[in-house]
Amino acid sequence: MDFHPKDLPVSKTYEIKDEKEASDIVEDMMKLSFKDKKEGFRVLFPKESKTAKIIGYTIITGVTHGLKQKKEIPDIRYWTYHHDDDHYAIVLISSSALKDLGF
Repeated sequence: MDFHPKDLPVSKTYEIKDEKEASDIVEDMMKLSFKDKKEGFRVLFPKESKTAKIIGYTIITGVTHGLKQKKEIPDIRYWTYHHDDDHYAIVLISSSALKDLGF
């Protein structure tokens, strides 16, 4: 990997405080769609161990499930990383957008 996920272009950044918000974020991402976009989405969430695992799982499985429901191919790339002292981040972007950007 010749880049850091924080350097990928994002159309929207979400900040989640607890796991209950994760499903709402997934719904919003499905409305905005990954299709034909050159940017992805970033989700920031707290570094609390148990909460972070639940949020990460909910986001990734929710996006995959949402794309399948829309009859789209779930061809999404994602990275989880330490964003700052208080947050992890997940960056999600379609594989075609990543290829178009030269990564």
